[in-house]
Amino acid sequence: MNLAQGFDYIIVGAGTAGCVLANRLSKDPATRVLLVEAGGKDDYFWIDIPVGYLYTIDNPRTDWCYRIEPDPGLNGRSIGYARGKVLGGCSSINAMIYMRGQKSDYEHWVDLGNPGWSWEEVLPYFKRTEDYQHGADALHGAGGELRVEERRVSWEILDAWRDAAEECGIPKIPEFNRGDNFGNAYFQVNQRRGVRWSGTKAFLRPVRHRANLRVLTETHVNRVQIEVRDGHRRATGVELRTREGVHTVQARREVVLAAGAIGSPQILQLSGVGAPAVLQACGITPLHELPGVGENLHDHLQIRIVYKVHGVKTLNQRANSLLGKVGMGLEYLFFRSGPMTMPPSQLGAFARSDPSQPSPNIEWHVQPLSLDKFGDPLHPFPAITPSVCNLRPTSRGHVRIRSRDPATYPAITMNYLSTEADRRVAIDSVRMTRRIMAARALARYRPEEWKPGAQLQSDEDLLKAAGDLATTIFHPVGTCRMGPDSDAAAVVDGRLRVRGVDALRVIDASVIPRITSGNTNAPTVMIAERGAEMILASDRPASDRPASDR
Repeated sequence: MNLAQGFDYIIVGAGTAGCVLANRLSKDPATRVLLVEAGGKDDYFWIDIPVGYLYTIDNPRTDWCYRIEPDPGLNGRSIGYARGKVLGGCSSINAMIYMRGQKSDYEHWVDLGNPGWSWEEVLPYFKRTEDYQHGADALHGAGGELRVEERRVSWEILDAWRDAAEECGIPKIPEFNRGDNFGNAYFQVNQRRGVRWSGTKAFLRPVRHRANLRVLTETHVNRVQIEVRDGHRRATGVELRTREGVHTVQARREVVLAAGAIGSPQILQLSGVGAPAVLQACGITPLHELPGVGENLHDHLQIRIVYKVHGVKTLNQRANSLLGKVGMGLEYLFFRSGPMTMPPSQLGAFARSDPSQPSPNIEWHVQPLSLDKFGDPLHPFPAITPSVCNLRPTSRGHVRIRSRDPATYPAITMNYLSTEADRRVAIDSVRMTRRIMAARALARYRPEEWKPGAQLQSDEDLLKAAGDLATTIFHPVGTCRMGPDSDAAAVVDGRLRVRGVDALRVIDASVIPRITSGNTNAPTVMIAERGAEMILASDRPASDRPASDR
């Protein structure tokens, strides 16, 4: 397809949301769709192998390799902030955990002024896209594009941790994703027979043959073209930058930003949409004042607590021996099982950090391994890492461009642990982890707290330790948040339309007003599925559209 002829829809970003949108919007062969991805193709060997996240994160071939601004809450540290730079986006490098969040998450979205996004209303979209290993039921779907399977490796130490959590009042449950996540269970994953099942494999590859869909890789979007006439603003296309130069491509119907919680606000700001002070500081003339662009950034901060254990095998021993490595490789080669199918965490648990919480507000990601940070060698001793995170952080940061040059990375300011509520949850969650590790079910393994260290007992010591040990789980959301007309900081409305700019939507995790409980990939699929439906509904004659979309 000739770029000069224009397209009906231009989708910016071929991550999880972009792949869903490309699939749905190109279904009508009369509709021309352009999908633009700044990264490359997802043909790297380590993408398919689940444990390959160790080689795709912090790898410039597949990761933008962002870093956050030095953070006072992390005792001045600047940490890496992985974002997928490849077809499939983060779904090509992430933990593969399928986690919808809790019913209360979506009820809160409604309470914030977003009708139509309750648990009962979003559940059909989760089910529609799902291919659940155990078949369809009232809460799961089968036959959809996104495969969801059980783990393919077991560890004695994790089974014992489940028993210990149950001793401490966190019951065993069969699975999460049923609305109330209180309990402990093994995570279900986006894999098909031990192979990563990314957004590309699920949604994009099956439709790449469509003559009306064009996919560009290694193509950057400099800005959205916005035409201003008689005080009205409309997105008319995008300015692309390729190896051959700069091109302008027209969109007849809509431009859809699906570049994620970092990329989408960056592109809006580069296009003159955002807080005037931020734009003017970079020499950009504001076209539309929208102060919420890039604000409300938040994600899940996990505290990585490490325990040495005795008399039991963990991944540390297997990965640190030649024989163990060979065995793992052969098991994966012949059976597609074993440690090479592991996500970063296999076991999870949800609980309340204190009884006043209305629903579970902390989550453990339990790993039968230990290391200083992903990408580093595993420790030379057997160990377990029960990482714990605050599911509903109140700290907020922001994404702001530093320059009018699109190639310059934006400043990512997290402000972790900047509220008293978040600091309290961090301290309480460390203490709860210690109670679990001291339970009878784990006693035979003689767990020894290696980090932060049992000698640290005061609130002050534990808070400092949290700042030293904590790291992101890479779940940024909220920077183009959805909200009602009364919310001056809302960037999009309930139908994901950018306020004040016609024919422009944002459809990705950036629209989430408050983060969901757990990994954010599954909610992003749901948002994209709903968003595509909203776009297609807008194309119908006005008399056939919902009143909210006229």
